[in-house]
Amino acid sequence: MKLVAVARTLLESRTALACGAAVTALGALALVNRAAARRAECEHPPQGTFLNVDSIRLHYTDRGVGQPIVLIHGNVVSGDDYDTSGVAEGLLETNRVIIFDRPGFGHSERPRGRVWTATQQAELLHKALKQLGIERPVVVGHSWGAIVALSLAVRHQADAAGLVLLSGYYFWTLRPDVLLVTAGAIPVVGDILRYTISPWLGRLLMPLQKRAMFSPASVTKRFQREYSDAMALRPSQIRATSVDGTLMIPGALGLRRHYADLRMPVLILAGSGDKVVWKRNAERLHAAIPGSTLRIIEGAGHMVHHSDPGQVVEAIQWIAGTAAKLPVAALHESAVSSRAVSEASAQAV
Repeated sequence: MKLVAVARTLLESRTALACGAAVTALGALALVNRAAARRAECEHPPQGTFLNVDSIRLHYTDRGVGQPIVLIHGNVVSGDDYDTSGVAEGLLETNRVIIFDRPGFGHSERPRGRVWTATQQAELLHKALKQLGIERPVVVGHSWGAIVALSLAVRHQADAAGLVLLSGYYFWTLRPDVLLVTAGAIPVVGDILRYTISPWLGRLLMPLQKRAMFSPASVTKRFQREYSDAMALRPSQIRATSVDGTLMIPGALGLRRHYADLRMPVLILAGSGDKVVWKRNAERLHAAIPGSTLRIIEGAGHMVHHSDPGQVVEAIQWIAGTAAKLPVAALHESAVSSRAVSEASAQAV
């Protein structure tokens, strides 16, 4: 009996030591990751201005003059993705360009206590636009940002002149990548992971993720040079990326019954080789929105705005010109007809 008691004591001691060592290791990882996040923010300071909307601090840039264009970024990246791609630079020649960091991305806050669905994010950005006095912009969204752009357009049609959707997820399909981020969205468990293991795992997987985002095209040199892995792998942004990933499918399901109600000019653009969101999603949306225009960029993947920024800029300007030529009364009809769009675009050329 004494031997059994001694063995049990030794086992309990070893278990306690192992648990203590694990806690110490996780604590050390958390300190290292927190320091890395602070260093990343120092190396990549905010380039724009901050706006308080519903007590939430939003980071945005507002440059140029002319018809306003609002650019909404996708997951993993932040608002400066439109600068890195060259799209913002191309638009600034003729337009006022407003770019937001979505909640939790870049330098924008993402308070807890609210489920940041695409609709919630759209409402926040709509209020921000109202505070800035921006009227009837063309709204552009890429990837997850396309769901936000659609939500804004569906809920506030009179406040959007047109809509350009890049590589968006619009209908339910199997998304294995959602499973990869689900753990990071679970309360407590996700918090532990994002401060300890997730940033290191992200560094290992980042090269593969970049190739998947751009494939079949190559990752552009400018993206390789300017994209910050360290900013994307901060614990705060990992949480935003993980939660948004889990909300992607519900977001698309909630919007699909409203697609046919859209009245403004809509252009849908996708890469022919997109392996993140198959181009079939874009084709289905084109069929669901009366009068919409579909463009497929051959040889491009999910990051169409990086692979062919010139064509994306031209598409946005085409919609802006089309919207400017449409009579305001057309926006109150059940849908903008293909004929009305064609006539307006002909006048815009």
